[in-house]
Amino acid sequence: MRERIVGVTPTGAAVLGGLALVGLAALLLARRGAVAETGRRLASAAPKLLEREPVAPPRELGPRPVSEQPALRAGRRLNRASGVLAVSVLLDSAVEHYRGSFNNKAMISPLVSSALSIAASLHGVADQRVAAHRARDAVYSVAGLSGFVGTAFHLYNISKRPGGFSWLNLFYAAPIGAPMALTLSGMLGFLAERVRENDPRETPLVLGFPAGRAVAALAGAGILGTVGEVGLLHFRGSFQNPAMFLPVTVPPAAAALLGCCAIRRDRAPRRLTRWWLRATALLGIAGVGFHAWGVGRAMGGWRNWSQNLLNGPPLPAPPSFTGLSLAGLAALRLMEEHADA
Repeated sequence: MRERIVGVTPTGAAVLGGLALVGLAALLLARRGAVAETGRRLASAAPKLLEREPVAPPRELGPRPVSEQPALRAGRRLNRASGVLAVSVLLDSAVEHYRGSFNNKAMISPLVSSALSIAASLHGVADQRVAAHRARDAVYSVAGLSGFVGTAFHLYNISKRPGGFSWLNLFYAAPIGAPMALTLSGMLGFLAERVRENDPRETPLVLGFPAGRAVAALAGAGILGTVGEVGLLHFRGSFQNPAMFLPVTVPPAAAALLGCCAIRRDRAPRRLTRWWLRATALLGIAGVGFHAWGVGRAMGGWRNWSQNLLNGPPLPAPPSFTGLSLAGLAALRLMEEHADA
């Protein structure tokens, strides 16, 4: 017996289709009524919306955190530059004055003042207060004065030798420009404190001058002075290695670019100056390696280090370029953050 299959008859299908169409039409009419009602509500509310008061402007942001203030960042960078320069002076003067057997009691003075300058710089880098520090100011002032006194002593040392200011004495007597590095370290630290004490809402000034340009001018002059000292000693070495020309060619260009940035406000080549200063800073670090190689080439090499370190090229001298380049970079950053700095 065949099973009966329950299915949907054509009449039932027509009834179901009609009910579906009626339901769909009702749904569409309901949706249309809801849309129309929403439109009427919006139309009636539009005049009220237009009559409302304008939205209040966003509330002004408060002062930036202390760590983000350009003057404080610039001050800490200058503290760092001063410290790097002081490290170079401390090690270099320790070697040179030990070679002179500390014949004059005043020869201990640059060691003490540069060590204090390093301590003050480390304190300044860690200090996030927007204010000058009296103790650091005192230390930096003593360092600057010690450098001036040392320059006078070195000039006197050369003048009392037979022949006075002759090439021989300029080559082998007390170096004229070495103590001025300590003065530069003190001056950079002094500028760091002056930059710190500026009102964060105003353009940083130093003694009435724009801080960025003042620091750039000092760093550029310091680089040129260091180039003069390096050129004299490398001339004594007859520029026997072609690399000896780098410290008398790369840093002067950096100093000239810094001077251009200090003078020209709108068209200053800051990007080129920044890269040239970075190259000068790296040159100061690479110079330590070149001088170490020069010590190793002396008789006995590093096995005879106790003599060759005293008579060979000074290892701690080249990083003075690094310290001055860091000061120049701090000046550029300050000028970028403050258009009138």
